[in-house]
Amino acid sequence: MAQFLSDQFMSEATASLADHAGFATAIANTALELQFVVTDSPEGEIPYYVSVADGNADMARGTLETADVTIRSTYETAVGISKGEINTQMAFMTGKLKVEGNMAKLLMNQAMLSEYAHALGDMDIDY
Repeated sequence: MAQFLSDQFMSEATASLADHAGFATAIANTALELQFVVTDSPEGEIPYYVSVADGNADMARGTLETADVTIRSTYETAVGISKGEINTQMAFMTGKLKVEGNMAKLLMNQAMLSEYAHALGDMDIDY
């Protein structure tokens, strides 16, 4: 069981994305770099990213200098989204998610984001 947002979580999430057929189909012709910043976690601020290119995806802690979009949230919101208790679109509309960058590119990749949630939905995570 991986601790949410730990390095182990990132490794297991990358493997789950690689093994998920729907996600693989959704990223076939996609190049997208998403930077996430989670505040107020037990460790403080945690930056991590999802980088999609050439039919592959990688999740890791750290910062991308070339991110297309940066998404900021509190730890509480990130956990709620991960558990499926908070709807991502509602979180955005109510200001719980702050999004900066290329919104058009983000919106063009909604199918990928939906499959991303499905691919990670079966992970065994310790919160």
